[in-house]
Amino acid sequence: MNIAFFLLPKSEVITATPQATLRQTLERMEFHRYTAVPIISDDGHYMGTITEGDLLWFLKNSETVSFDNAHRHVLSEVPLRVNNKPVHIHAEMVDLIDLAKVQNFVPVVDDSDKFIGIVRRSEIIEYCAKQLNFKAAPVSHER
Repeated sequence: MNIAFFLLPKSEVITATPQATLRQTLERMEFHRYTAVPIISDDGHYMGTITEGDLLWFLKNSETVSFDNAHRHVLSEVPLRVNNKPVHIHAEMVDLIDLAKVQNFVPVVDDSDKFIGIVRRSEIIEYCAKQLNFKAAPVSHER
């Protein structure tokens, strides 16, 4: 099945830009309770995914960056530990399963490699469960 049916469009996705400050990004992630957000360039290209871990390790390992001056540093300074790969809109759901094992969401790009949204891991799991005809049976505690 084509993934367009499962796509959360860009207009509904919380993103960051490479020029966003560390503090802005941390506050945005905290407010929305996200552990990762896509980074989108000014021209709309997907550049990667920033995670809480990326920000934490950057703050920990930097001698000059602290939470107190996080408003002076931008995301483009932060190395991304994981390369979250996007898929093209024409991908099939089966193409997303391997990616969803290690990503909370899979970024989706169009034919021009412009970011158009995400497919959440929960949507992928629900799709797989339906394909397996999975029905949750009530748990019995009788012996």
